[in-house]
Amino acid sequence: MTQLDESARRALAWPGEPQEPVENCTPALARQQYLDGFADIQWPLEDVAEILERHAGATRLKIWRGRTAPRQQAPALLYLHGGGFVIGAPETHEDICRSLANMAGAVVVSPDYRLAPEHPFPAAIEDCAATLVWMRDQADALGIDPARIVVGGDSAGGNLAAVIALLARDGHAPAVIGQVLIYPVTDQTQATDSYLRYAEGFGLTAAAMRWFRDHYLPDPASGSDWRASPLRAASLAGVAPAVVILAGHDVLFDEGALYAERLSSEARATSRTWPGQIHGFVSKRRAIPEAQEALEAIATAWRAMDPALARSAATDD
Repeated sequence: MTQLDESARRALAWPGEPQEPVENCTPALARQQYLDGFADIQWPLEDVAEILERHAGATRLKIWRGRTAPRQQAPALLYLHGGGFVIGAPETHEDICRSLANMAGAVVVSPDYRLAPEHPFPAAIEDCAATLVWMRDQADALGIDPARIVVGGDSAGGNLAAVIALLARDGHAPAVIGQVLIYPVTDQTQATDSYLRYAEGFGLTAAAMRWFRDHYLPDPASGSDWRASPLRAASLAGVAPAVVILAGHDVLFDEGALYAERLSSEARATSRTWPGQIHGFVSKRRAIPEAQEALEAIATAWRAMDPALARSAATDD
């Protein structure tokens, strides 16, 4: 086993991190604890050209336009926040959204999708798919190119992004040209070896993941549905190109690596692992400088998914 990076150790000891294990909390307490503590360990928010708030039906959306994004026909990212399907909001992942908007010269849209247990599976999927439809239909007003939308997310949001990409492949959601999967949940059985190797002591615990799953999937049989566990999809052929970002010391590492392997063999994907890092490291830039490396890797992969972005980057150079 590789050693834990010093920056990861620093993050684990960060004074603002939640003190009460999530599995000991009610959903309401877990949400409040997360909202109270997330910003302290994140990088200060970057300036962007524009910040908007809109609604797709009943779903609140937060929208950021990057500093160099064109006013029309801009590339776009539908970003789905993490939080185990139970906690989190667009604001808890705003640092990632703003940075990617600036790096890609893009518009990033993040929905405040419904959370479990009040709204269990598949409510979050429905809201995220509806947001993608809204982005396509409002492309002119948003100043985006509906043919240049990427879907992405981290952890539970990575799960939702993978599912949306599969729905888009099958014609059940608007088309996307790429997917960004940051330490995604891909198998709700939680039976891989990394659940044993990193069960405790590395931030996200196996017990916390059980707590999240049980709220999201009150019917255990739902775990075999590929919309809950995209690793169980019969085929990934034809799905949009992906970039997969993994942390080596993470209960989700094995299922993320298995999904990356399937994407590479059945579709197209690049993956990067930070062996000494922990789950959630991309959201901890104040403590973990490797988070910036991961964001730059995502931006590079995004440009490869979007030929117009690649040409623009070459012109800028």
